Amino acid sequence: MQPFTRRVIEIVKGIPEGSVMTYGQVAELAGSKRGARQVVRVLHSMSTAYELPWHRVINAKGEIALSDDEARFKQIVYLNSEGVMLDEAGRIDLVKYQAKMQ
Repeated sequence: MQPFTRRVIEIVKGIPEGSVMTYGQVAELAGSKRGARQVVRVLHSMSTAYELPWHRVINAKGEIALSDDEARFKQIVYLNSEGVMLDEAGRIDLVKYQAKMQ
């Protein structure tokens, strides 16, 4: 496993319940400021195997980036169950919910 991939897994596992991080934020903390798409790849291919809380990772606008309706609905349900709410525009308030990890 590549060091970046290992670090992404560690970071995502460390996102506290009731908080979110952006793909770019995870990428930067993992050592690749421009690696947001790689974070997507890691989440897509390794969430089940590593029991990652994938639902806590969103895009930089505070939106859920999934286009599949079922997966999108599932992410909203998971986030709501942790107290993370979307506004009327379908966005998550990053000031309120974004984890400040280093």
